Amino acid sequence: MNTERKEHWEKVYETKNPQEVSWTQDIPKTSLELIHSFGLDRSAKIIDIGGGDSKLVDFLLDEGFENITVLDISAKALEKAQARLGEKAGKVTWIVSDITEFKPETTYDVWHDRATFHFLTEETQVKKYLETAEKAISGYLAIGTFSENGPEKCSGLPIRQYTEETLPSVFGEGFEKLSCRTENHMTPFGTEQNFVFCSFKRSAG
Repeated sequence: MNTERKEHWEKVYETKNPQEVSWTQDIPKTSLELIHSFGLDRSAKIIDIGGGDSKLVDFLLDEGFENITVLDISAKALEKAQARLGEKAGKVTWIVSDITEFKPETTYDVWHDRATFHFLTEETQVKKYLETAEKAISGYLAIGTFSENGPEKCSGLPIRQYTEETLPSVFGEGFEKLSCRTENHMTPFGTEQNFVFCSFKRSAG
């Protein structure tokens, strides 16, 4: 595992509360809309990549989804989510892993990623992510990154910006684009970040 990257995120989650980090959302509206658009039943296997202590898992559990996995490089982030969920945390599979080193043991009906993929700035990292996603996704992909009008850094780290054209082109023939949109995310400290969100269906290509 990239220990420098892991140490960075462990420190972030160790030292900051949700109102002190830009990605916090009280209601992950767009993520939920995309997941709902796939029309899957509540037994669908969903993985949230880089889920950290995001509240997406809370909403999915409340809606009755039964097979949720949350993956993050930071053990501390997942501990925070588990503490928040209490007994409900036992219904979730928690995985501590760098996404570029993740070895999935199953396939997923939904792979959700809000703001992990854009931290992969090297081609080798992007390639590993794509290889893993192609193996692990049997159904749908919902992904959000900073757009070309969004920040160039997050949490002190450089990111790679995408557009409604470049994000689908990266995923290429293995995924059929369903939708793309850009939207502003209002951070807890009142600044705006422009995101691009795309959804895809896994194709046989």
